[in-house]
Amino acid sequence: MAKKKIAIIGGGQIGGVLAQLCALRELGDVVLFDIIEGMPQGKCLDIAEASKVDGFNVSLKGTNNYADIAGSDIVIVTAGLPRKPGMSRDDLIEVNSKIMTAVSEGIKKFCPNAFVIVISNPLDAMVTLCQKITGIPYTKIIGQAGVLDSARFATFISWELGVSVCDVTAMTLGGHGDDMVPLVRYTSVAGIPVMELLEQKYGSAAKAKEVMEAMVNRTRKAGGEVVALLKTGSAFYSPASSTIAMVESILKDQKRVLASCVYLNGEFGVKGYFVGVPCVLGAGGVEKIIQFKLNAEEQALMDKSVAAVKGLVDTLK
Repeated sequence: MAKKKIAIIGGGQIGGVLAQLCALRELGDVVLFDIIEGMPQGKCLDIAEASKVDGFNVSLKGTNNYADIAGSDIVIVTAGLPRKPGMSRDDLIEVNSKIMTAVSEGIKKFCPNAFVIVISNPLDAMVTLCQKITGIPYTKIIGQAGVLDSARFATFISWELGVSVCDVTAMTLGGHGDDMVPLVRYTSVAGIPVMELLEQKYGSAAKAKEVMEAMVNRTRKAGGEVVALLKTGSAFYSPASSTIAMVESILKDQKRVLASCVYLNGEFGVKGYFVGVPCVLGAGGVEKIIQFKLNAEEQALMDKSVAAVKGLVDTLK
């Protein structure tokens, strides 16, 4: 069986980790594109020289030429400036929209039939822009945010309760920004509602609520926390791993239910915008959007998050 071809646009921190993870999991042959000469070539050479040690057999190619992404099955877009301390994701819109325009034109020219996963910030606006330029069907273009935001939320809960993060089920909805919606009511540990466990731990519903509010707030600002510590860039290990979960689900037709930034056509009361919701990802891309009932408080938070997304997208126009 012919190997899949995976193109990664942007050879920075996330791009390098993505190339390594694709190789380690043998998801397909990798082309790493960047405009900086030598950088993607050097990273691919470095990863390839570990193939003997790590035991993988895939081809890795670094390039500065969009023509090399031709025929890719899936394209992952990480290109754009990372955040610096004090910046919000939204502050990146002007410069990253110019970069995304160039990238999208390259995709449209050389692999218009590929699946596309966008990681670049501000995410919801960048996916929108990429789709408009490429014309790729809505089921084949997705933004990565919900997997990462949900994983961060699950991590904080696992630390708080002293349980394995593998047994925490958590989900966030909405835009990838400070108005994201971590869904506390649907969060559990091995099926047990998380608030029940927090109340057991603290012997008080009020204290449990206070602790959860702190974790929700930390989840919303988790990217900024990493940026403030690093000082020279933004998170790259966790966004890369989160993206690989999506890539693997599509390429291996795993049908995983993953929170993803997808085009909504009336679901959750949203029409005509890319917003984070749970979806089934498989060989057809976004095969199904999982809908469920939000209570009044959750819907209000979702509406606020969607309004922030709309505001960002409107600045593109």
